[in-house]
Amino acid sequence: MKQSLFSSLAMALSCAISLCTLPACAKPAEVPVGLRVELDRPVLPAGSPQRAVVKVALDSVRLPPLETRPPVNLTLVLDRSGSMHGDKIEHAKAAAIEAVRRLAPDDVFSLVVFDHEVNTLVPATRVGGRRDLEARIRSITARGNTAIYGGVTQGANELRKHLEDRRYTHRMVLLSDGLANNGPSQPEDFARLGAALIREGISVSTVGVGLDYNEDLMTRLARKSDGNTYFVSSSRDLPAIFNAELGDVLSVVARRVVVTIEFPAYVRPLAFVGRDGVIRGRRAEFSLNQLYGGQEKFALVEVEIDGAPAGEECEVAQASVVFEDAIHQRSASLSAKSRVQFSASESAVIVAANRQVQADYATNALMVAKDEAIALADAGKRDQAAQKIRERADDLRKLSEVYSNAAVGQLAAAAAPAAASIEVDGLSNEKRKAFRAEIQQGQSQQSPAGRP
Repeated sequence: MKQSLFSSLAMALSCAISLCTLPACAKPAEVPVGLRVELDRPVLPAGSPQRAVVKVALDSVRLPPLETRPPVNLTLVLDRSGSMHGDKIEHAKAAAIEAVRRLAPDDVFSLVVFDHEVNTLVPATRVGGRRDLEARIRSITARGNTAIYGGVTQGANELRKHLEDRRYTHRMVLLSDGLANNGPSQPEDFARLGAALIREGISVSTVGVGLDYNEDLMTRLARKSDGNTYFVSSSRDLPAIFNAELGDVLSVVARRVVVTIEFPAYVRPLAFVGRDGVIRGRRAEFSLNQLYGGQEKFALVEVEIDGAPAGEECEVAQASVVFEDAIHQRSASLSAKSRVQFSASESAVIVAANRQVQADYATNALMVAKDEAIALADAGKRDQAAQKIRERADDLRKLSEVYSNAAVGQLAAAAAPAAASIEVDGLSNEKRKAFRAEIQQGQSQQSPAGRP
């Protein structure tokens, strides 16, 4: 397809002498976030329109010593309904006590418990000496039904007591092993609740225990509020899960993050891959509630780029981010660009490929396929569900072969057993829950910074 005169002129005006991915703009050394814009293929075949993947990544520095970290405003919302009796409630209490022990005296903690009723066992208070808090946690006993919505709503009320204090990072952790059978109970109810909470700066991480909880409800709440999702088949894993979650909460370096990506006239953004975002014309935008120290979060955008002659070098995307620096309690902003070169050499395209971006794309493309497979399996179309995963795996296998990308090949190969299992046995309750948690964690696109 020939490019239009307008596209040609716009491309020519943006072309530069050398291929580069520009680093973030000049900024004070103490700003705790870096911004990168990368392409899966920084060199593209010349002469025809090409699909590409733009990765916009936020790298967060590791936190300074404990005494300088931002304080947290944490509420735990614990299910104490009858199904939590025995080991479940005991492991949940042990996990909650460990969480309290990791907090600093100036952190704020609250505890809400629910069965058919909702009770605030510990109103929002500074942690202080902890002994009284631990005693209240140990007093919890299991009983009654499951009013999850009311528990989350009351937990949010406790967080709101310190919401106006900009020093705090606000986080709710919800733990439940059952279905919402008292009050609002549909996943869409909880999606709307999560969307409302994120507008206040509140993220909710959800922990589903056992095989009887509603994973759709829990993941929708976490996803819409930019929280994490965990599935544990055994309550013995709860202390480890709480430890991981507190690791995030206690390492927040930035809040209320908004990323905007601008594309020139010859680049058409098509879709976000595995992350919620908005595309309007040649502008894409996504937001995050919090960034954690020592970790990377990113978004992938599929784009179509007009063809250009060999040797042409042009800007593909410019990203900007505004956020609240949680360390220094101030607003901050960064910008970065990425460029592409066109070549008539197939080997030049292959050699220049960014294999990490390809692997990130493969991971999230498989998550999207698994999400679609769940819907098909729920409708009794297990063959189509398996085929959906196989088709995506085949595409990725071909990508791996062309670019000699071992990481992508491993991801494609690992998808085959999942597809075969769905085709033969359908999607079991346990596997469905594991898929949901895996998809949500994958779609949060979070990984250690500086990874190979």
